[in-house]
Amino acid sequence: MKTALFFLLGVLVVTVAVVQMFALKRDREAAQNYPPTGQLIDVDGVTVHVEQMGEGPDLVLLHGASGSTRDFSFAFADRLKDRYRVTLLDRPGLGWTEQIDPAHKQAWSTAHASPHDQARLLKAATDKVGVSNPIIVGHSFGGIVGYAWALEFDDLAGFVSVAGVANPWPGDLGWTYRLNGSAWGGALAVPILSAFVPQTYIETTLESIFEPQSAPEGYLDHVGAALSLRRHSLRANARQVNWLRPYVVEMSARYGDITVPVEIVHGDADTIVPLEVHSAKVPGQIKGANVTVLPGIGHMPQHTNPDDVIAAIDRVARRAGLR
Repeated sequence: MKTALFFLLGVLVVTVAVVQMFALKRDREAAQNYPPTGQLIDVDGVTVHVEQMGEGPDLVLLHGASGSTRDFSFAFADRLKDRYRVTLLDRPGLGWTEQIDPAHKQAWSTAHASPHDQARLLKAATDKVGVSNPIIVGHSFGGIVGYAWALEFDDLAGFVSVAGVANPWPGDLGWTYRLNGSAWGGALAVPILSAFVPQTYIETTLESIFEPQSAPEGYLDHVGAALSLRRHSLRANARQVNWLRPYVVEMSARYGDITVPVEIVHGDADTIVPLEVHSAKVPGQIKGANVTVLPGIGHMPQHTNPDDVIAAIDRVARRAGLR
């Protein structure tokens, strides 16, 4: 009996070691193939990745779940830098920005950065690089961080939500977030996913994010999905998303306190952050908020309908007196 027990324990130890070895290899390859494209700055002991380009009124871009600055730098930011100073930021635990708190880095944990935590860190980072009176643009999860920014601070010109999370949703987010966002799932399941997820899964996931449209040619190579598959990024993303809803409940009750111009761009075919659940309700919550509905468009308007998103940014700039 003891021999069998020791044998099983040995197999378990070897299996864990092999998984961690392969996961570490993928972590290193991601870092080598997709290095920081901007500058790494220190904000109260936390490293934040910031990229800036262009000239003009300040515009801050916040990426969505599992993303990084590379989503916006693929093509979208280049279309704005002729008339805005564009600042791209990696959110905590994603891309090249560190987690805010040491507890967030632990494998056996559910500790995570709330939207308010993220807004405070990223606001401090933009202050350090000279951003003043910015328009905040948030896509998907970046949207709820943008709403937190508008609730926390009054020195912004306005806010643009692009398919952004805004209001509480019914039900849960599915078993993968529950698993990877849990303490034991983050410690045991995440390394397996990080080590062995196949390229076909990455491609299928990308297709589902863009549906019913398709990703632009070259997007997958540029965006660096491998960065999001690093163990610490998988944990950060899963925890932030899985435990998000209570923050959204609290925040949405306070949207009436937001007084800056708010523009929203959202596709009515978005199944990831559904229009009717999230953005459609905001005009009744924020005075003067305007929603541009894109018929037949999915979750990635900044790539499929960039002109509509840019028009919303320009409207905020005019409403704020920046144009």
